[in-house]
Amino acid sequence: MTEGDFQLPAPLAGRRIVVAMSGGVDSSVVAALAHASGAETIGVTLQLYDHGAAVGRTGSCCAGRDIRDARAVCDRLGIAHYVFDHESRFRDSVIDDFADEYLAGRTPIPCVKCNMGVKFTDLFRLARELGADALATGHYVRRVIGREGAELHRAADPARDQSYFLFATTQDQLDFLRFPLGGLPKPRVRALAAELGLAVAGKPDSQDICFVPDGDYAGLVKKLRPEADTSGEIVDLDGRVLGRHRGIIHFTVGQRRGIDIGGQAEPLYVVRLDAPRRRVVVGPKRALAVAAARLTDINRLGGGHTGPLTAKVRSLARPVPARIEGDRVVFDAPEYGVAPGQAAVLYDGDRVLGGGWIAETEAALAQAA
Repeated sequence: MTEGDFQLPAPLAGRRIVVAMSGGVDSSVVAALAHASGAETIGVTLQLYDHGAAVGRTGSCCAGRDIRDARAVCDRLGIAHYVFDHESRFRDSVIDDFADEYLAGRTPIPCVKCNMGVKFTDLFRLARELGADALATGHYVRRVIGREGAELHRAADPARDQSYFLFATTQDQLDFLRFPLGGLPKPRVRALAAELGLAVAGKPDSQDICFVPDGDYAGLVKKLRPEADTSGEIVDLDGRVLGRHRGIIHFTVGQRRGIDIGGQAEPLYVVRLDAPRRRVVVGPKRALAVAAARLTDINRLGGGHTGPLTAKVRSLARPVPARIEGDRVVFDAPEYGVAPGQAAVLYDGDRVLGGGWIAETEAALAQAA
C-alpha cells in the first residue's frame, strides 16, 4: 500500500503516529495507512456526547456505536486504542456555544469550534503525552511543505475539500498535524477500507451536525435555552411590521421558506436577524447582496501575503475574488449568503491563508445608495 504520506523522516519504523479516530471510514483508513507504513500506531477517540438516538445512529461520530467501530478497526489492525471522555468540555465549548449563537441571531459552525477546541487542542495534548511524532486525521485537506514551512492547502478532490472547517488551525498545530487522505478521492478511500477488510468500508459519511441526531437544530436550541422559543415581529427593510414569527431560532440569513407572508410583489428572504428586539427582517433577494464583512478572531496562516486572494463565506460556496482591508474582507462583486456567525476563509489559489468569524456585514444596496 503506497497511498498516504505522513511526511516523517524515514525509517517510519522508529516513529509513533497517533490517529484521531471517529469511527468512520476516513479515520479508519488513516489508521490502516499509518500501521502499514511501519510506524507504531495508536488510535485515540474522544467521547464527545452520548445522548438518546445518537448512541445508535449511523453517520455520526464520537459516540456509542462509532466508538465501538473505532475499537473494532484497531483490533483488526492489532494496534492500541484509547477512549477519553470529553463530554463536559464538548458540551461547554461546542454545544452550549451553538445554542447561544442561535439565540443571538447568528449562524454557528460547530465543526470549526470542535476543531479549534477539543480536537486540535485536547487531542494535541494527548498525542504529545503519548510521545507521538505526529497526529494524523481523516480530514480531506493537504499539508504542503513550502519555502517557509508547512502550509494548509485544499484537498485534491474539490468535492471532498474540508479546508473551510480548518481555517483556525495554527501554525504550531499544522507543524504537528498530518492529513494523508488529502490527495485521494473518496472512492479510493472506501476501496482501501474494503481491501483491508475493515467493517466500516460501507459505513455512511457523517451527516448534518453530529450532536443533533434528527437534524432539528431549533429543537435542540429550545431544549437548552427555553427562552429561545419566543415569538416576535417580521418586518421589512423599513421596519414595517408584516407579520409574526414563532422564534428567531427557526430562521437563518438567506432563508426563504417558513416566512409565510403573502401578497408581496417579490419573494421575501431573511435579510438579517435582530435578536435584541426578536425581529426577523425580510426583503427581496437583492437585499441579501453584501459588499464587505467585518471579521473577528482572525487567524493568519499565510504570513505576509499581499497579492490577490479569494474568500469563501460558506462551506459549500466557491471562493470569490476579494481583498483584506484591516479587519474587513471586501468582495470584488456583491456576495450572497453572508451571515454573522459564519466564517470567511481566505485563499491564495489552493493555499489557505487563514480567515475569521463574520461579525457583521455591509449591504451592497446601502453602499449603492
